[in-house]
This record gives sequence, structure tokens and C-alpha cells, in this order.
Amino acid sequence: MKYLIGIDGGGTKTKCVITDFEINKLYECVGGASAFTKDNLDSIPQIIISLIEECKTKLNINYNDIKSIAVGLSGAGRKTDAEKIYTKITEAAQERRIYFSQIKIVSDAEAALEGAFNGNTGSILICGTGSIMFGKDENSNFHRVGGCGRIIGDEGGGYNMGRKGLIAAAKYFDGRGEKTELTEIIFDEFKIQNQQQLINEVYRNNFDISSFARFVINSAENGDEVCIKIVDEEIEELILHLHAMNNILKVDPFNVALIGSILANENFYSKLFKEKSVNALANLNFVKAEYPPEIGAAILAKKLLND
Repeated sequence: MKYLIGIDGGGTKTKCVITDFEINKLYECVGGASAFTKDNLDSIPQIIISLIEECKTKLNINYNDIKSIAVGLSGAGRKTDAEKIYTKITEAAQERRIYFSQIKIVSDAEAALEGAFNGNTGSILICGTGSIMFGKDENSNFHRVGGCGRIIGDEGGGYNMGRKGLIAAAKYFDGRGEKTELTEIIFDEFKIQNQQQLINEVYRNNFDISSFARFVINSAENGDEVCIKIVDEEIEELILHLHAMNNILKVDPFNVALIGSILANENFYSKLFKEKSVNALANLNFVKAEYPPEIGAAILAKKLLND
């Protein structure tokens, strides 16, 4: 029997699945974070190889029985970065006398897209800490919208929303902004009473800006005008992602799966986003992802054999 392996590596954990050629899951395992950053290139191979080795041991097979491996990693969307990771993994494997039949590094978004639509055409809008949209057209070409990072992009994501909430609080503290219940939340949750304390927390104590988004969303739901404005602005940015991808793909219906903690989970923000999006795009159709990203990576692994 021959096997495929699909891996989905993110900022908190890495999921791995081994399947047969019909993409039936035979075993799955989880390892540590493997999202690619400039600082962790050397740690990624150990995580990936250990997961592959666990699958091999569990099924009592040889490495040459694993015909193809696809690894979807957060941060690996650029070709040069994917090549660096590939080199590191294969070199580390060879040092242990492990030789893979075939292995490819792709972005986690590409794996998620394959899983969401079982290899068929469609689009995914990922919205967690940041935001990015991927689409696959009828000619199997991949397209990307957004995902420019927190400095010049990631509109609609948790970091951008949390950042705007903290800006609103800072402005209220020194009289430049409107009253918002965020200042009360900042005191109750973090014991921050004034602008200087807020500055210290953000710049010296590594304040988790993206997690503050949930307070912005909750306050907007409670009727806080400042937070309602922030939520509306971020939703409009995400709708721009939808318009852009819709113009690229030119399909009807325009099927979109929502992925990531902010949009995939039911909350005030996700509900309002869906309502406004459907009103903005007549051909929009939200669908549930068919398979998780690690299965999407296994689908990609199978396709590698046909390329």
C-alpha cells in the first residue's frame, strides 16, 4: 500500500495526517508551532520530520512507502522562503539517512484552499490575527488578495482591530477622542488607568494587541459608537477583498469559505460581516469548508504525483 502525507503548520501547532491514495485518513498527529519566521528556520525541520516519523512508525511502514508529502506552512507563501524551508528539511532528513520520495512546501493558505473545496475551484477568506484571501479559478490558477502583513495590510483581522481599539482608548485618555467603554475594559482587565500605563504595556510589556479585538467586537455589540465605527471600517475592508477576488475569478456563484477564528466562529462581527457582504455582492455564496487544511495538503501531495 502507498501513502500520502499532508501537514498544516501554524503559529501555535502543526497538524499532520497520513492517508491512502483515496485521501482516507489513516492516522493523524500534532506537533509544535512551525509557522515560518526569520528566527525559526532551524527549528522547523525537527517538527516536520518528527511528525512524518510518527506516522511511519504508527503504520509500521517504510519511508519509500510514502510517495508524496505536502507541507503547508504559515509564512511560506513566497517562493524563495519555501525553497529555504525545503532545503533545510531535506538536509536535516538526509543527516538522519531519511530520504523522501517527494516533498513540497506551500503556503498554509494554499493547503486550506485545497481542503475547503476538495481540490476544486473556490475561494477562502482567512481572518484571524491577520487577513488574506485566496482563490482558485477554473484553469486551476491560484490568485491572492491582501495578506500584506500588519504594517501595510491585514485589514479586518484581529491585530488591526485591536490596534484601532487601543488607539481610541489612547485618544480618550488625553482628550483627543470620544468616550468609549474600552477605557473601562482596559482598567478592569489589565489594570491600566491612563495613557502612560497603556504606552508602557504596548511598547515595553508586549501587550497582545490582536487579542484585544474581542473587546472591540463585544463593545460594538453593546452599542459603543467608537467600536461600532471600528467594526464597520474593518468589515468594509474585508468586503473589498471579496470584490477584488470576485472581479478576478468572474464566477457565479462566487463560493467563499471562511477560515480563521474571527470569521469562522459565530460572533457579532462575523454575523454583521456576512449580512453586509451578501448585500454587497449578489453572486456571493458562503460555504462550509469541506476538509481541514491538513487534508488539503494531502490532496496537494497527490496532485504532485501527476505534475
